[in-house]
Amino acid sequence: MATETVPIGEALGRILAEPVVAATSLPPWDNSAMDGYAVRAADVAGATEVEPVRLVVVGEVAAGAAPERSVAPGEAIRIATGAPMPPGADSVVVVEMTTPLDATGSRGTRGRDAVGPLPSAVLVHGGVPAGANIRRAADDLVAGEPLLESGTAVGPAQVALVAGAGVGTVVVHRRPRIGVLATGDELRAAGEPLGPAGIPNSNGPGLRALVTRAGADAVDLGIARDNLDDVLERLRRGLAEGCYAIVVSGGVSVGPYDVVKTAFEELGTVDLWRVAVQPGKPFALGVVPREGGLGPAPLFGLPGNPVSSFVTFELFVRPAIRALAGRRDRFRPLDRGVLLQSARTSLGRRAYLRVTAERDEDGAVTRDGTGRARVRLAGGSAGQGSHVLSALATAEALAIVPEAVETHAAGPTSIDPAGREWSTSAASR
Repeated sequence: MATETVPIGEALGRILAEPVVAATSLPPWDNSAMDGYAVRAADVAGATEVEPVRLVVVGEVAAGAAPERSVAPGEAIRIATGAPMPPGADSVVVVEMTTPLDATGSRGTRGRDAVGPLPSAVLVHGGVPAGANIRRAADDLVAGEPLLESGTAVGPAQVALVAGAGVGTVVVHRRPRIGVLATGDELRAAGEPLGPAGIPNSNGPGLRALVTRAGADAVDLGIARDNLDDVLERLRRGLAEGCYAIVVSGGVSVGPYDVVKTAFEELGTVDLWRVAVQPGKPFALGVVPREGGLGPAPLFGLPGNPVSSFVTFELFVRPAIRALAGRRDRFRPLDRGVLLQSARTSLGRRAYLRVTAERDEDGAVTRDGTGRARVRLAGGSAGQGSHVLSALATAEALAIVPEAVETHAAGPTSIDPAGREWSTSAASR
């Protein structure tokens, strides 16, 4: 699987191909956790509100600056949060426990912040133990120790962690290039005139969006006519341009103009044709060899109906893309649900109904007494047909109906082979 080295600031959403090791300890040195004064705990051990201890202020340390001197007995150094601890000091008194004194000994305002001119001395109104308000060096990260394993998905927290450990670049899996080809003489690019028999091409843009969301770079191979030579030319172009896999929509059924399966066979082999799912029965999986020492490229033939195309992508293509991208989380999370409406499906085919979850006023999914999500068929009167894009667009999940169920009344269902009553997989959002 190809890899590349990228700056950590550009690694968001990528998958680590090599472990990351801390380049520096964090914090790199003892530093103050509060604004206040770096002191010796022994000097302020007896300080009280009634009898404060007076310390001479001999300097200050700002965040980003190194201490210029140490703290001797009877002295204090004003210190900012995050600034390195000066030698000799073993604790920090927060500014709220102090009162500044000027050169004449006059008191200023009891400490609410540590801004303004450096006082000549300070009154400390309470003792602190050694180590108080100090962040110790390497308390969080230790230089040379592992931070993240290979295969980790890089999110915002991982970006911050790696950058905080002083690591500037990481080795990640290269995003797989996935070709997307729509087929059909009737297809027109969105926005183009349809003429007397055209329909807009929704599969091309939709599948490219799904490819991108799955973690790959989508390569637009355009719209092929229902012509074997045109399909072959576009498939060959995609392979020549370095596509790891190609997703084709349409042309995989048994009609007189369905040439995609034939194209797959001419380029390589067809290892799977037709699947017992609804929607999406006319699905093909082919494999074509690649030159240059590269492994074989899978060819996915999806149905032309847009909902069928979407569902089969979710079931078969998305996990493959995520595997190519080096991801461990290849499958959607599953939940248990109860359908609040009746539904009919095809006996012998596992059905994937587009559903929406019932939610309370706070937007949380409502559940029945056994913890099952309460779901309804998406699309309302538009129905669950494989051409109904409106239902797909409003769906929040796919409800999985076992092959043995043909007619399902609203409410509890039969148990499927996985032991769940209704499985819902968050597929569209």
